[in-house]
Amino acid sequence: MAEGAAEASAESGGGGSDSGASAPEPGVAPIKSQYLTTKEQFHEFLEAKGQEKPSQGVELDLSGKLYLAPLTTCGNLPFRRICKRFGADVTCGEMAVCTSLLQGQTSEWALLRRHPCEDVFGVQLEGAFPDTMTKCAELLNRTVDVDFVDVNVGCPIDLVYKKGGGCALMNRTAKFQQIVRGMNQVLDVPLTVKIRTGVQERMNLAHRLLPELRDWGAALVTLHGRSREQRYTKLADWGYIAQCVTAASPMPLFGNGDILSYEDANRAMQTGVAGVMIARGALLKPWLFTEIKEQRHWDISSSERLAILQDFTRYGLEHWGSDTQGVEKTRRFLLEWLSFLCRYVPVGLLERLPQRINERPPYYLGRDYLETLMASQKAADWIRISEMLLGPVPPNFVFLPKHKANAYK
Repeated sequence: MAEGAAEASAESGGGGSDSGASAPEPGVAPIKSQYLTTKEQFHEFLEAKGQEKPSQGVELDLSGKLYLAPLTTCGNLPFRRICKRFGADVTCGEMAVCTSLLQGQTSEWALLRRHPCEDVFGVQLEGAFPDTMTKCAELLNRTVDVDFVDVNVGCPIDLVYKKGGGCALMNRTAKFQQIVRGMNQVLDVPLTVKIRTGVQERMNLAHRLLPELRDWGAALVTLHGRSREQRYTKLADWGYIAQCVTAASPMPLFGNGDILSYEDANRAMQTGVAGVMIARGALLKPWLFTEIKEQRHWDISSSERLAILQDFTRYGLEHWGSDTQGVEKTRRFLLEWLSFLCRYVPVGLLERLPQRINERPPYYLGRDYLETLMASQKAADWIRISEMLLGPVPPNFVFLPKHKANAYK
């Protein structure tokens, strides 16, 4: 699971934000009884598949491209359309739980939907067991149109970790290897993996795992420069990411963490990584992709930012529907995004450039009323912005962001 909005989404069931899409046709999505439940079945399955497909990973060349992270809750299709417009090269769907996909849950399958503007698009899977992850990969191979499939080995939250998924796989190398090799056997598209530096703060594991991932058939790995234990309490360790580039070679390594300006992106690329993944930076300012490509700071006006929100609203109503349910679903996801957008400080108000991602902005008055309103840390003000775009909220409406740290009561 990627940055920012990750923690609470899995607490509420792990995904299911885009319920506007349909599940696969009847008879395609297997039910629980169709899982590969024993090691013998799993090995027979792999052996049969191995006769049809090579065991080596498929090549994936994303060198130098800007990769929008798979952002749980906020990385929905309308938001990805916004980021594509501003220059994101690669997009990835929100983390999907493999067991939910195998059960045919419509809300989970909706996370795999791709918009036509997403020319390089992948999906991210979370799971703890080789049999279900491999079966899910085989199912995706038959039913969805993607350019790659990513395995989530970076999710830090307890709900996933305690079940053996996410970061826990970094300490379960036998299972990790079976998952990567098994999925790689059944996919016609490249398999990628997202990991952290390790589980505990002072015990880096990535440099030891990267050569193995290369041998297991991973086409590309993204390294988030923090451990599970750190969460976001410290800055990403780009020095360690630089060390890991050699360990991964010739497999491409992408770096992830704390990129909020073109200077940050430039420094990241100097470590030797093949490219950068952008997560919270895109939530704070989706025009960051434009800034990086044009090597400039954009002093974007409040009216320009409101126009971006209007576009998101329009995309949301297209995606989730324009009935009452669709309007309120669009509003909820708009509010989740506003809980991050409020942390952006306009370039024209900064005493020094650039803004740092770990700095919490103090209260300030903007250059106009709208700029001040957009800087508010209060959920009530985010609701006011949503009413400007979607009309009055329903009676007794309450909003508490899933990423609770961004709001004050």
